[in-house]
Amino acid sequence: MKYIILIGDGMADHPLELLGGRTVLQKANTPNMDQMTKNGLAGLAINVPEGYPPGSDVANMSVMGYDPALYYSGRAPLEAASMGIPLGAKDVAFRCNLITIKDGLIADHSAGHITSEEAKELIEAVDAELGSEELKFYPGISYRHLLVASNGLGANADCTPPHDVIDGYMDDHMPKGDGSDVLGKLIEDSIPILEAHPINEKRISEGKNPGNSLWLWGQGYAPSFRTFEELYGLTGSVISAVDLVMGLGIYAGLDVIEVPGATGYLDTNYVGKAEFAMASLKDKDFVVVHVEAPDEAGHMGDLEAKLQAVEDFDENVVGTVLRAARESDEDYTIVVLPDHPTPIALRTHTSEPVPFVMYSTLEDEVDDVETFDEDAMKKGSLGIVRGCDLVQLMMERAKQA
Repeated sequence: MKYIILIGDGMADHPLELLGGRTVLQKANTPNMDQMTKNGLAGLAINVPEGYPPGSDVANMSVMGYDPALYYSGRAPLEAASMGIPLGAKDVAFRCNLITIKDGLIADHSAGHITSEEAKELIEAVDAELGSEELKFYPGISYRHLLVASNGLGANADCTPPHDVIDGYMDDHMPKGDGSDVLGKLIEDSIPILEAHPINEKRISEGKNPGNSLWLWGQGYAPSFRTFEELYGLTGSVISAVDLVMGLGIYAGLDVIEVPGATGYLDTNYVGKAEFAMASLKDKDFVVVHVEAPDEAGHMGDLEAKLQAVEDFDENVVGTVLRAARESDEDYTIVVLPDHPTPIALRTHTSEPVPFVMYSTLEDEVDDVETFDEDAMKKGSLGIVRGCDLVQLMMERAKQA
């Protein structure tokens, strides 16, 4: 048996008046997820345990079979692993966004999805001015970068994700608590450096949002993981364009597969991700495919973009995997789900349970659910499960099939 988890990040949503009281999943054309639902078993997954922030770090950790209560230490350390940045015992990694500030407001958490090439120059300029032996900035992908602070600086500070406070006043959401004086000064001191940089002057002249401030959040120490093979007896791979998911894969001892054209945005190589996933199962037991595009559209508050992202995920990822599974001589158990909701109206994550379907090429048992959406899955025969139990549930269902 081969095992596949397909994650459409942030696909779940709330009912919208613009859609006649339907959700994005209810409105979108998703024939492949619906077909899996008609021929599989449905339920709801709690990927964000009570008391944890509804971030993609916590939610994807759960989906990949790791209980956040045992393994979660923060988002940024996972991204550091993906970027090949070693963390000492007292090092604290922070996510360091390039954001857009307009009139004192956090206008854009992604600086207009700035290119990695532009961002690299900006982060290097900041590091040259503000970096030290105790503070080191590392360029990443697009707007997502890292700061590593030594001696536990800011480990317990209260830092707010910028996508949670879009259009909020910057001064109202600065870091608070232990170490916040240093963190706040870094943010403030980054602004004149970035505003004067030719990269941002050019972006403004082209009508693009500049990366004119840093924003620090998601900090933590390096976690301690058991490998996926130790936990489940399975070898596996992970496919994503997002550092935190790749970092989860690294800590879990999974192969991290880089797919050409995978961007973490609406223009990602959907089909390539699916094809590389199926190829990986020639010598692995398990693969996770993560697609970020629906989440990004949710943060943008762009309904049409989210509908398109969900439909592209269904057609090009789910559809490609389903066709390949049916044509293969192997047997497959496939789960499809969001990690968390990213409602259009809120433009940030929420923590309620998300719909999931479990489909097997051997499965004869089905339930009465026929469409993949938030309401329909409430009637699923699998009920409400902890997200971190999904991998074990897949293995148990496979034995029964």
